[in-house]
Amino acid sequence: MNLIRHCTEQCWDILQQISDPEIPVLSVVDLGMIRGVDLNQQDEIVVRLTPTYSGCPATDVLKDEIEQAFTKHALTPVKVIVDLSEAWTTDWMSQDGKDKLKKYGIAPPKGEAHSCGTHVALSDGIECPHCHSLQTKLLSEFSSTACKALYQCQDCLEPFDYFKCI
Repeated sequence: MNLIRHCTEQCWDILQQISDPEIPVLSVVDLGMIRGVDLNQQDEIVVRLTPTYSGCPATDVLKDEIEQAFTKHALTPVKVIVDLSEAWTTDWMSQDGKDKLKKYGIAPPKGEAHSCGTHVALSDGIECPHCHSLQTKLLSEFSSTACKALYQCQDCLEPFDYFKCI
């Protein structure tokens, strides 16, 4: 039993090193994209991966990176399953991941996804990740990706992305 626990902990440590291609300061664990690590009856390590959206073009790249990382650490056989049984949500992001986003210059999601409804109601007053002011203005509901909105701080005048609550 301790061997299985050690293996599982090692798997999670490795997954913490797999970066999101879009926001490289975040790992797939920080984002909550890893929904489980188990050992099946065929003694395969099974990693359940839920991409941030079902059509994510990086899904195959992430699967390959996970398989390569596990192989490098002699944790084989490994099987990465794309799990779309539930849609990914910002509620799955770790607090550590949200803190990393803020340090990177992206305002983390505010609130819980289940309370946001189908349309994210955006308003002024999202905390600026640069100077921490709440004197911010929504410039556009969409930024570099559909999951982010563009804001500008009225105090430091810096523009910044806000990762929407989804």
